Amino acid sequence: MFRSRAKDEKAQAADKAPVNFSKQPRDPQAPKGRPTPKRSEAQSQRRSVANTSMTRKEAAKRQREERRSALERQRQALASGDERYLPARDKGPVRRFARDFVDSRFNIAEFFLPMAVVILVLSMVRVAALQNIALLLWLVVIVLIVLDSFVTAFRLKKQLNERFAGENRRGAVAYALMRSLQMRRLRLPKPQVKRGERP
Repeated sequence: MFRSRAKDEKAQAADKAPVNFSKQPRDPQAPKGRPTPKRSEAQSQRRSVANTSMTRKEAAKRQREERRSALERQRQALASGDERYLPARDKGPVRRFARDFVDSRFNIAEFFLPMAVVILVLSMVRVAALQNIALLLWLVVIVLIVLDSFVTAFRLKKQLNERFAGENRRGAVAYALMRSLQMRRLRLPKPQVKRGERP
């Protein structure tokens, strides 16, 4: 009595729609579109999937072992500098030269962490003069790091243009600057040149 005409029309259309009783197994990703299968049919489908999962397990195990061995080779290559197994971002003569260029010189940025600890300790002391000195030291350290990074980038760009004129040098300067921010003993791949050596 109080139902709308649109709802009545939808209900009648649903009654007239054909029902699809397909015998094909249901794809779990697809919308339902058919009645729920009987319990015996569902169990037989699960059994067939369970029988094939042994090969899946073996394949997954094999993939895990391959991934583990590849990571181990990559870790050893990062320690030894072996080009064959390095990650893609570290491969190539341009990246090797950029690494050697950074490793052969002193960079102010690599001493940022120890200096930051000292400055933080100074700033925590409740003496106004020491806190002002710590604030000034922060400013000096940041300015020195920025200047040193500009000088490093300029020199490296010049060297790369001379040595690798025809090769892809994209991203090498940013790669070198990121490396210069790390402490020398924590860098990966490990430094292959000593300080002062020509790369």
